[in-house]
Amino acid sequence: MARVRYFAAAAEFAGRSEETRTEATLGDLRTALTAERPALGGILPRCAVLVGGARVDDTTALGSDVLVDVLPPFAGG
Repeated sequence: MARVRYFAAAAEFAGRSEETRTEATLGDLRTALTAERPALGGILPRCAVLVGGARVDDTTALGSDVLVDVLPPFAGG
């Protein structure tokens, strides 16, 4: 099971800051989150999604005890 953490606006749109998910790949996770939480799906394409602290593609397997961080775009200044 993957532990998914949401930050800032992603947490707001997800309605939580953390949850455990069972999807097999990052792409499956993105698809499920978009279907379950349309507001999150609206910003998800612009978010940095890190698996184990690294940017990876959607074919990456989400094994047991993996950490996924969903970071929305941040304004700097």
